Amino acid sequence: MSKKVKRTNPTKVITGIVRLSYANVWEPKSINGGTEKYSVSLIIPKSDTKTLNAINEAVDAAIEEGKGKFGGKIPNKAALKLPLRDGDIDRPDDEAYAESYFINANSITPPQVVDKNVNPVLDRSEVYSGVYGRVSVSFYAFNSNGNKGIACGLGNVQKIRDGEPLGGRTNAAEEFT
Repeated sequence: MSKKVKRTNPTKVITGIVRLSYANVWEPKSINGGTEKYSVSLIIPKSDTKTLNAINEAVDAAIEEGKGKFGGKIPNKAALKLPLRDGDIDRPDDEAYAESYFINANSITPPQVVDKNVNPVLDRSEVYSGVYGRVSVSFYAFNSNGNKGIACGLGNVQKIRDGEPLGGRTNAAEEFT
C-alpha cells in the first residue's frame, strides 16, 4: 500500500533526480514569438515512481483547484492537455528520452540555481542540457484559445551531478587534447 505524502501546497512537487534538457535557466527565450520565459524539459526515469506519483497527485490537485477555469466543473482528464508525456511515444528518435517521461516547465521569473550543497551556482557553464538535478515545479490549470489543461511552472533548480551534454555539444578540453 503506497503512502501519500502530505504537502503544504498540493500542486507543488520537488522532483527526484531528473535530467535537464533544453535548459534555458540563465536567460529567458521566446518560443514561436511568445513571451520570453525561462524553461527546461525534465526527463524523469520511468523507474522513479515516487516523483511520477507526486506529479500525478499534483496534476489532480491542479485540476480540482482550477475547476473555475473549466466552467466550475472538473472535466474528464482525457479531454485536458496534461504536462506529463511519455518519451518513448512523443520523442521516439531521441535516445535521452528513452524509458522516461518528461515535463516541460517554464517561468517568466528566473529560477534560483544551486549546487548539491544549496550554494548558488555562479558559473553558468555548470548547468546545461544533460546535467542531473532536482527541480521544484508547480502545476496550474489553463483555459485559453480553446485549449484546456494543466501547465507546469518552473521553480528552482538544484544541480546534483554532471551528465553527458545533450544536443551534440562537446567539451573543448576533450576536443583539443
